[in-house]
Amino acid sequence: MASILDEYEDSQNMSRPGHQNRISASNIGITHSGFVNVRLEEEKPIFHKQRIDFSPPEKINYFVVCNNQLCMSLGKDTLLRIDLGKPDQPNQIELGRKDQSSIYKLFLDPTGSHLVISLTTNECLYLNRNTQKVRSLSRWKGHMIESVGWNKLLGTESNTGPVLVGTSQGLIFEAEISASEGSLFNTNPDQYFRQVHSLEEDGDPAPVCCLEVERGLESKYFIIATTRKRLFQFVGKVADGSEQQGFSSIFSQNQDLLPSFQEFPVNMGYSEIAFYTSKLRSCPKAFAWMMGNGVLYGQLDYVRPDSLLSDVQVWEYVDNVHTVKPLSIVLTQFHFLLLFSDRVKAVCTLNGQVVYEDVFPEKFGALKKMLKDPVYGLVWIYTEKAVFRYHIQREARDVWQMYMSMEKFDLAKEYCRDRPECLDIVLAKEAEHCFQNKRYVESAKCYALTQNYFEEIALKFIEARQEEALKEFLLKKLGSLKPAEKTQVTLLVTWLTELYLNRLGVLEADDSKKSVAMETRSEFRSFIANPKYKDCLYNNRSTIYDLLASHGNVDDMVYFAVIMQDYERVISHHCQHDDYGAALEVLSKHCDVKLFYKFSPVLMQHIPTRVVEAWISMGKKLDAKKLIPALVNYSQIGSTQQINETIRYMEFCVYELTVTDEAIHNYLLSLYAKYRPDSLLWYLEQAGIHATDIHYDLKYALRLCAEHGHHQACVLVYKIMELYEEAVDLALQVDVDLAKSCADLPEDDEELRKKLWLKIARHVVQEEKDVKKAMNCLSSCNLLKIEDILPFFPDFVTIDHFKEAICSSLEEYNKHIDELKQEMEEATESARRIREDIQQMRNKYGVVESQEKCATCDFPLLNRPFYLFLCGHMFHYDCLFQEVTPHLSSYKQAKLDELQKKLAAASQPSKARHRIREEDTATPGKEQLSREQIKSDIDDIVAAECVYCGELMIKSIDKPFINPQKYDEEMSSWL
Repeated sequence: MASILDEYEDSQNMSRPGHQNRISASNIGITHSGFVNVRLEEEKPIFHKQRIDFSPPEKINYFVVCNNQLCMSLGKDTLLRIDLGKPDQPNQIELGRKDQSSIYKLFLDPTGSHLVISLTTNECLYLNRNTQKVRSLSRWKGHMIESVGWNKLLGTESNTGPVLVGTSQGLIFEAEISASEGSLFNTNPDQYFRQVHSLEEDGDPAPVCCLEVERGLESKYFIIATTRKRLFQFVGKVADGSEQQGFSSIFSQNQDLLPSFQEFPVNMGYSEIAFYTSKLRSCPKAFAWMMGNGVLYGQLDYVRPDSLLSDVQVWEYVDNVHTVKPLSIVLTQFHFLLLFSDRVKAVCTLNGQVVYEDVFPEKFGALKKMLKDPVYGLVWIYTEKAVFRYHIQREARDVWQMYMSMEKFDLAKEYCRDRPECLDIVLAKEAEHCFQNKRYVESAKCYALTQNYFEEIALKFIEARQEEALKEFLLKKLGSLKPAEKTQVTLLVTWLTELYLNRLGVLEADDSKKSVAMETRSEFRSFIANPKYKDCLYNNRSTIYDLLASHGNVDDMVYFAVIMQDYERVISHHCQHDDYGAALEVLSKHCDVKLFYKFSPVLMQHIPTRVVEAWISMGKKLDAKKLIPALVNYSQIGSTQQINETIRYMEFCVYELTVTDEAIHNYLLSLYAKYRPDSLLWYLEQAGIHATDIHYDLKYALRLCAEHGHHQACVLVYKIMELYEEAVDLALQVDVDLAKSCADLPEDDEELRKKLWLKIARHVVQEEKDVKKAMNCLSSCNLLKIEDILPFFPDFVTIDHFKEAICSSLEEYNKHIDELKQEMEEATESARRIREDIQQMRNKYGVVESQEKCATCDFPLLNRPFYLFLCGHMFHYDCLFQEVTPHLSSYKQAKLDELQKKLAAASQPSKARHRIREEDTATPGKEQLSREQIKSDIDDIVAAECVYCGELMIKSIDKPFINPQKYDEEMSSWL
């Protein structure tokens, strides 16, 4: 029993060794599609049968499997359960029935947890997956159970939820089973058992062969029930959240109306319905009902309001010799399998053909039933002595051929997407079908996806004179090419361009097709603007230009040039046609500075205002210096408007963009000098008064102003050049006041100022002969005296004219002498007071008590040399030295070190002191004097001020108490 599911290949399905590695010539071939098909070994069949190595101790009566849980009835009252995930751990349960009852049917729910056992004595038992105890369903007693409709939505491992139960008397009950032990008053697993409906055939009760419960959209439930020759449908809605109340409301909604059913005149005494579900926990998509005279199969449509069944077809049990009724049915995605007593047939649901037939040897006995695990998809067949299992492998492998033969090309393509050689065959077939039906555009789209010869297909459309289809074919083919296939891309792009141009030419010639022509032009422009073909079009743009020119298509040529960013060609085209506004629009839109420099001269000649506006909008993107040639050219021969626009742009560059190029400023200066003299002086004044601030050439500006007779501007330039004498000389020709302003400029050179003022005075006296104005010059400049300007006056001038000036001069001299006397007296008094203060300081003293301590070390003060400050602080000499030294500047620290070294050298006794000569007897006095001077210098540095009250304390307020470099060392000392 431990090897119950050990599998081996049946000898009838084993491949022959001699055929495994043989290559058939018929399997190798090269078709028009370009695919090579090579089959190295025989492909495994779709339905692959395996026999389970299991010899039952007793005959198998009934067999069910679901969710990998297998249950079978052996003999009279033995039940065998196997978890197929653990096949070596079978579980055998004895029902322990002492009466003559036997198992009639087994029903296993989708979870594989709940097993209902129907007995021949109209009794029912219940067994849960997690228990060994078989419990009686007392409420079910008295009914022969034929079918159970499980609740896939609410069913769990511990509770079935509301389920439907069909009996042999046509009654449909609603019930619920719980795996729990129940309460003190209710120990039965069946929670309730109530009738909800009954089915009849020809006025008599008919056994309920099958029940299926499905939930659709919007809480809509569908119930399918079958009898021997009828299929019933019940449809109804259940309020959200009320599913636990069961399905009785659905049957009550159909009480007034007869339930929808289909009936067939022949019955076999039994029927069976099978469903196909593509995914786990989803609703079935198809059904197959095995009834009296055939199999009714079709799709399940949960949207239709009238019936759940759609696309219904019937496959009749017709044999060339005799008709044999099947025993059981299983539905897969594209086949339904019929079980006969000695064989299995597989019928394709697409064409109704028998595609597989498997005959079982007589040694296994008659086949009893076939069933399918809805969760794992395996098909099981059993006899009284053996168990078989079918694996379904790649069921959809040949479906594409059937759909293709049925001309359902979309479905055919869907089922061969992962097989390019088959997909190519389908596409070629679809393309040929569309071509024969004169659907040329659709045919072209399909042909473009195939691997058929390009030339053959292209010639096919050319012979049929279908340029539109040919264009579509070329477009699709072009889209499938790789960027590396540059030659093919170039060929197709050029060909398509020619086709588009030919089409446009034909359409534009017909006035009734203007809308089509516009649409075609839009399509053509989208084609040449496609970024995918940009490189190809750019590399072959000369060819495209030639094609466009040969067709006289100027508008599209301009559009193509714009796409290729060949703006020079576009602008040249507009200029040749005197459309300067359009040319400027292209320039402004694409902002190519090189083209601005090239075409601005032409545009400036015709539309100067708009051109300048475009320049201004470009701002700093343009180099104004490169636009000067165009401006110079047309400012010399142009109109007043051009000159004004030139000045406007130059002012924008200088004042708005703050351009500092000398050429720009010189050019603007020349325009001002020639056309706007009033603006010239203002420009020179705001440009700056120092040579380092200005951006124009001073010599060039001076020459311009001189040529055009702008003397005041020349004076301003002379002032900037610091040529004050020339400025004064020229200013005297214009205005004396202007000359005076120039004379005061050399502030640091009094001699030059006096010289300039003398020039002004001489001019006033000799040229203007105005004595009064000459006297005003004396008052304007304090450097001039009356004696300086007297030589300029003629001899006949009387002293009366100078009387006031002479008197005023003498009064100033007397006043100055008095001021000097007063300053001398104040200096004498200040010196006297200083001498008195020094005398008082010499006599000042302080009292130091014996208990006084040093302010730094807190030791007695009198035991070492010390300092006493006026603030009252007292320090030892060495303590003050240590406090002051870190705060001194580097210079003073170096000076202090030098003085200490000198003091140390002066303090050492001379080795040759005993050999002092008589002439050197005065040396000790000099040495003593030198030591005292050194000490005095040290005191001046160290004791200049109190370290606590002086400036050093203020400067050290932002310094940390602990040196950052010694912080870590200091912190570690505290730990």
